[in-house]
Amino acid sequence: MKLHPVILCGGSGSRLWPLSRDHHPKQLLPLFGTRSLLQETVLRLEGLADLGAPVVVSNSEYRFLIAEQMREIGRFPCPLLLEPVGRNTAPALTIAALRIVASEGDGMLLAMPADHAMTDAAGFRKAVGEALVHATAGRLVTFGVVPDAPETGYGYIRRGAADAVAEFVEKPDLARAESFLASGEYLWNSGIFLMRATRWIEEVQRLRPDILAACEAAMAQGRQDYDFFHVGRAFEDCPSESIDYAVMEKTGEGSVVPLAAGWSDVGAWGALWDIGTKDDHGNVVRGDVVTLAAEDNLIMADGRLVAAVGVRDLVVIETKDAVLVVHRSRAQEVKELVSRLKAMARSECTMPSRVWRPWGFYESLDSGTRFQVKRIMVRPGAALSLQMHHHRAEHWVVVKGTARVVRDHEEFLVTENQSTYIPVGVRHRLENPGLIPLEMIEVQSGSYLGEDDITRFEDIYRRMEPSVGG
Repeated sequence: MKLHPVILCGGSGSRLWPLSRDHHPKQLLPLFGTRSLLQETVLRLEGLADLGAPVVVSNSEYRFLIAEQMREIGRFPCPLLLEPVGRNTAPALTIAALRIVASEGDGMLLAMPADHAMTDAAGFRKAVGEALVHATAGRLVTFGVVPDAPETGYGYIRRGAADAVAEFVEKPDLARAESFLASGEYLWNSGIFLMRATRWIEEVQRLRPDILAACEAAMAQGRQDYDFFHVGRAFEDCPSESIDYAVMEKTGEGSVVPLAAGWSDVGAWGALWDIGTKDDHGNVVRGDVVTLAAEDNLIMADGRLVAAVGVRDLVVIETKDAVLVVHRSRAQEVKELVSRLKAMARSECTMPSRVWRPWGFYESLDSGTRFQVKRIMVRPGAALSLQMHHHRAEHWVVVKGTARVVRDHEEFLVTENQSTYIPVGVRHRLENPGLIPLEMIEVQSGSYLGEDDITRFEDIYRRMEPSVGG
């Protein structure tokens, strides 16, 4: 029986602002190296026997970036299920189970959030091997992280005889957490699960038939769109429940396997300092960072030099459009800060400085009254939609590669150090016919420069909604 990773890839990770944003969340960011948390989640399973294609559950907003990241590690095409709305983890796992049962009859489901980190992949695979013994016998398995501190920010699982789940416990106060640690009976709730697809469906049918009915209706309404499966609108009627609340706390068939693999849920900036590689002064740094008499800081520079002198226990995160400075002990409060920014309608909490599209990306270099300058990269063979703008003109300068330009009834090539002009109201398309990435500078000018000033006529990626640029 194949083992199918079910990667739960929703959520925005607002506590990791300004790197993580609504349109580019933490699971799609390379926080610890060159690979994103999603990519690391998939790759840490390499070496397990009978490993099937991962099933990724997410939303339409992230679909092209997820697909590209999966291609980069050689795991695409794979089932990518797109929810019309978020309904928590129990419905997400249910639609994945229905998909596997429909296509293969049955299979093992290893449900994992896409935004966790582990420093010991071999330790994780060992725990999965132990859990497979229980899951093969029909048990529903969760993984409990072996605690090393009286953590009050996690839920706990009390381990009973023969690895049975004895009890789920909500986040405790410090005194209870200390007693849990001393007893040796309690594990942190990791939010990772393993079971046969048919067993999960049976338990959902028994315990939450309303969730199963809504998911079955939504999958029946769903449609395949190239490499993506759009779950039907009936999913909106599904109750929002976690795997724990919907099934695991009620089943009586739960098992828990200890997990000792350097696990972190990367819930806030402090977690990156906890598991990061520290210099001789306890600093975790990434990017162009220089420190002097600075200790125990997390400092990340995305584009500019960051210099820190005589500071301690700080988190300093620099991006092209925002800088965060917060004491490590108050890193959890970043979520509240993001809520305040959203109330102010600040784009810095939603849009990243680099915006990914199915054809490549663009990033804003400068902007002012009636103008904006962007850098654009188009992948080989890719093309933007045939489109028109009502309020802005565009000037394109090719700095690398070759562009094929459609402008009304014209079609022509623009090569390095050449430029062209797209007047207001003119239909146009940009393509990369070459074998290397096309890089260009776009200068926009006009009375309105918002991304929603776009009318599409054709799009090979089937994006016809006006809110998505390019």
